[in-house]
Amino acid sequence: MVKTTLFELLGGRLQPDSGEVKWGVTIKPSYLPKENSDFFQDDLRLVEWILQYAPKDEGEQFARGWLGRMLFTGDEALKNATVLSGGEKVRCMLARMMLSGANALVMDEPTNHLDLEAITALNEGLIRYPEIVVFASHDHEFVRTIANRIIEIAPDGRRFLDRSLPLDDYLEDPRVAEERQKMGLARLAL
Repeated sequence: MVKTTLFELLGGRLQPDSGEVKWGVTIKPSYLPKENSDFFQDDLRLVEWILQYAPKDEGEQFARGWLGRMLFTGDEALKNATVLSGGEKVRCMLARMMLSGANALVMDEPTNHLDLEAITALNEGLIRYPEIVVFASHDHEFVRTIANRIIEIAPDGRRFLDRSLPLDDYLEDPRVAEERQKMGLARLAL
């Protein structure tokens, strides 16, 4: 829960009890929450759902184009947003993020519910993404190919390790292993 709370704070969905979360003036964040059902409560067709996040003057053709990129083709674009599977919701949320024009992505377990094809596409897109990506994932390959800095938070939420290392180097570093042991951290769970 510590990780999800941190991400909710970074994503602006929660307010801190004290202090503040402040992004730089040139940073425009977009948040992909682990739990996204709140975004799919309204009785909207997918074309209407995506248009909520599109530029004001865009219409159904624009929405269908974006939905097609997210693998919703033909009549699937007319599907009701309230009946989507978990993977379909994540794909819609990714489209929402892309439409936001963000230069900082905060993603809480983005591969949850996605099939292998969607995970691969997301992975390739994030490898090419030139801006900031802050994410948590239990998918070893996803973390290994994207992360260049690992921040591991202790279960109590008060201690952490922060290393500018790719995952494999982090896992093999004897100094990291020693610090993890001092913090009482178990084997790194991905």
